[in-house]
Amino acid sequence: MELTNLECIPGKKIVAHYGVVSGSTVRAKHVGRDIMASLKNLVGGELKGYTELLHEARQESIERMVKIAEDFGANAVVNIRFATSNVAQGASELYVYGTAVRVE
Repeated sequence: MELTNLECIPGKKIVAHYGVVSGSTVRAKHVGRDIMASLKNLVGGELKGYTELLHEARQESIERMVKIAEDFGANAVVNIRFATSNVAQGASELYVYGTAVRVE
């Protein structure tokens, strides 16, 4: 499966268009990560616990989107975008979407 944020894949031709596909996950903050983040705010620096949480959420969302694209028969997803939103106190959704296509 080829994934890109471009509207096409250079050197390849889109031969079929399957429509918008998406994937999402909702993740809650972890109490331990919140404590470490509060301490890190005092001295500055990367909040590694949250960086890992976001990486995991992106990967899970992409995997869900790819599964849907594969079910349509696509071999690529173009014009991929990410969005986030708060869905509850301490919980956020990471949403990814793009256009499922077949390329040659």
